[in-house]
Amino acid sequence: MATRPADRRLRRARHVALAALATGVAGSLLAPGWVVLRGGHQVPLALAGVLAFAAAHAAALHAALTPWLPETTRTRRLLWYAAAAALSVPLVGATAGPRAWAWIGATVVGTAPLLGHRGAALLAALAPPLVAAGLGGWRHDVAWPVLLTAAVGAAVALVNRLQLWFWDLLLDLDQGRTAQASLAAAEERLRFARDVHDLLGHSLTVIALKAELAARLAAVDAGRAAQEAAEAQRLAAGALTDVRAAVHGYRDSVDLTAQLDDVRRLLDSCGVRCTVTARGTVPPAPAAQLAAVLREAVTNLLRHSSATWCTIDVAAGPPGTTLTITNDGAGARTQDGADPHGHGLRGLAERLAEAGGTITHRVDGDRFELRATA
Repeated sequence: MATRPADRRLRRARHVALAALATGVAGSLLAPGWVVLRGGHQVPLALAGVLAFAAAHAAALHAALTPWLPETTRTRRLLWYAAAAALSVPLVGATAGPRAWAWIGATVVGTAPLLGHRGAALLAALAPPLVAAGLGGWRHDVAWPVLLTAAVGAAVALVNRLQLWFWDLLLDLDQGRTAQASLAAAEERLRFARDVHDLLGHSLTVIALKAELAARLAAVDAGRAAQEAAEAQRLAAGALTDVRAAVHGYRDSVDLTAQLDDVRRLLDSCGVRCTVTARGTVPPAPAAQLAAVLREAVTNLLRHSSATWCTIDVAAGPPGTTLTITNDGAGARTQDGADPHGHGLRGLAERLAEAGGTITHRVDGDRFELRATA
């Protein structure tokens, strides 16, 4: 399934962060593995401990940078990581010596900032130097394992913390952009709702009073009741006319130039290079109709294509105004699933047809073109 360009950029940033953190996995595998092979004591058992720890470490790092994982999966991976770290003490430290295990201890310290839970992070930072000291005392080699665990672990922890900070910052920016778009749409809906309320509030109140009065008079004064009912009907018809005029004015007040500028900025922020050209002055009615087509088409582009560029051309002149939107990334898919027009564009096509307009589309390999006239 195609993803939005913004999602693809975020996914690429996640891959970069995972690649940077993978150096820690390589360190937890190669450094102790090399020491184990050089030592030559119980190599298979020690290597099994190193491999188990490296695999659990990779799973824990992946969970740290995958916020959409279920919480149960994340917890299970962290438990595997803790178990592998604990098993590495007898499997690696007791067989290959404290210097071999010191590299694993440094990896545990370096991964502490990624654990999320403050208690677990504190334990991961403090326990490895103590374990290295215990293994070193048993083998009469304390200073070097403890120094290696603490110093290398602190350096790795700093790098990992910076990677996690950048990743969290990217997530916050993406969520902020989504929230901003939702807020703008909500504010526009509230503004229109307030306008309709102000327009209808008084009329509906008077209509309700007239209808109530007519109901009371029906039994005692049929003529007066009929007059009140006719007045309520007249007020309702006037209110309906006012609403239609308000909606028509709301649609006709759409600034197509502003809409084009907003769409260009939106696509640019989502990683889609957008070029807009406009020729001539678009009358109010076609501008409102084409603005709706523009919004629907751009929504489909972001949701159902993997576009990297988009061109939008508006040409005003006799016999009408033409809006042409072209983008790549269509592939074998259409712009809106199985039906190239989708529900949104089908409805717009019907509205344009009532006003004498048309919507057409064509797919040429990876290229999609939508053309609307009004």
